Formats: sequence, structure tokens, C-alpha cells
Amino acid sequence: MRVQRSLLILPVNVPRFIEKAHLRGADAIVLDLEDSIPPDEKDKARDMVRESIGMVGRGGADVFVRVNNDPTLFEKDVHAAVIPGLHAVFLPKVESPDEVKETEALISRFESDHGVEKGSIRLSLHIETPKGLLRMQEIVAAGTRIESMSLGMDDYCRELGVEPSQAGTELFYPLAMMVTVCKAAGIIPIGILGSVAGYKDQEGFRKAAERGRRLGCTGAFCIHPDQVDILNSVFSPTAEQVEHAEKIVKAFEEAMAKGRASTTVDDRMVDTPVYKRALQLLETAEAVSEKKRFHAEALSRLASS
Repeated sequence: MRVQRSLLILPVNVPRFIEKAHLRGADAIVLDLEDSIPPDEKDKARDMVRESIGMVGRGGADVFVRVNNDPTLFEKDVHAAVIPGLHAVFLPKVESPDEVKETEALISRFESDHGVEKGSIRLSLHIETPKGLLRMQEIVAAGTRIESMSLGMDDYCRELGVEPSQAGTELFYPLAMMVTVCKAAGIIPIGILGSVAGYKDQEGFRKAAERGRRLGCTGAFCIHPDQVDILNSVFSPTAEQVEHAEKIVKAFEEAMAKGRASTTVDDRMVDTPVYKRALQLLETAEAVSEKKRFHAEALSRLASS
């Protein structure tokens, strides 16, 4: 199980952000060539990608590059991004299966050209329009590298002609639909039910992340380092949840040994679906623990070098 609770988006052309990125504790760092880069800085930013991938990945984070889904920039961005150390290309504004096919073909070509293991680089898709939302099943079926999908909350609200609300009500349907498509396809659903823009409102951001988790998201993007710990906390099982899941597993397996497929824990019935949910939670907890160990070991190696 790949853990991506927090994905911190950083403009690749701001050196002080890049230099400290590996210390932020994010499970993934997204180097941005798109919205946070002014048009006249695009070429310069693209030239900075190669060195930046190695720098931000030093702490054990997966490294993504968000490319421009613009014909004049797209191929050059993918060419710059596909190098050893890249985990995934983050493709925004996806509206059709052809965009997925074209991107995967380019990745395959540049893997071969740049000495990257064939098939190793994944694809993360970002849906930002109603048109893209209504074609999600076709879009997901078009690729073989797709690892995750997310919803561009602020852009989607702009397409709807509404302001993002504190409660995120206007985003409930698209996010729930996206999660459903992801679960059916076996890919990671990324998102919160709300906007990431108000980074100073940490309590509001936490609530939005919790709403996303309850809909089935397993992680989310953020734009400020102060949001990373919130996401890591929200998308990690608590000690109490782990303890309760262990109790459920033990009780159910004891019941099964006696020829019964149901039992009671804390005055609540435990049957097969409850048992399976408990197993999933324990699997997630173990994956989170492994991710933490991986980060710690990477930082320890850096400190001793």
C-alpha cells in the first residue's frame, strides 16, 4: 500500500522552498510548472526541474512534477520531468481519454531516452471541470500508469460559477463521484471537501480534510508547509482506532474458529464487512508506520553524510 497522506505543491522556481522541501514531512512533493509559475518564467522553471527532483526527494518523499496541459508547453514539460528520481507526472485539467494516452506515450518515449526504468513513472490526474468529471470512467480506463486522481476544487468552483464555501457543499457531488470512480478502478483518491487556498485557517482546513477522509479520500494536496502535519494526522489511523481494530479482528477470528461469522465487540455487532474494515485499517496503519520509518532513515542518512 502506497501512503500519500500529504502532497505539498511548491513552485519549482523558488529556491528557498526547494531547499527546505525535504524537511517538511510531506509524503510527496509536487514541483509545479503550471499555475504558480508566470508565463515569462516557464522556460526558466523547466530548466530547474532536473536538480530540484533530487533535492526535494532527499527526505524520502515521492516526487511529482505538475506539467502544463497546454500544447505549447506540455511536451517540453514532460521531457524535463521524466528523469531518474521522478515518481509521477501530475497532469492537470484532464478532460478526455486522449490526453491520458498522449501523456503515457510521451512518458514511455522519454523513459527510454533518459535511462529511466521502463514503466516506472506513474501518472496522477487532476479533474478541474464538469466535462472532465462526466468522462472520468473513460479517462481512467485509457491509461496503464494511473496511480491517483484528484479534484481541482477552486477551478471546479470557477467552472460552476460559485465561490468555494466553508462547508464545501458545492463540491460534495464531484468529490464523491471521483472517489467512487477511483475505488472502482483501484487507484488512489486524493482530496478534501473544501478549498486549500485559506492556509492560515488551519482549523477550517482540518475540517475540510476530515470531510474528504469520510468520503473515502486517503490524502490531499496542500500549498503551505503548515498544512502538512494536519493532513498527515487526518489521514492516519489513531492509536485508539488501531486498538479497536485489533480487538475486532481478534474477536471475529475467535468466533470463526467456533464456526460463527459474527460476534459482539463493545455492544456492537461484528460481522464480515466490519472485520474486513478493521483489517484495512490495520493495513493502513502499518503502511503509515513504514512511511514514517522510511522518512526517518532517509533524514538520518543525510545528517550523517
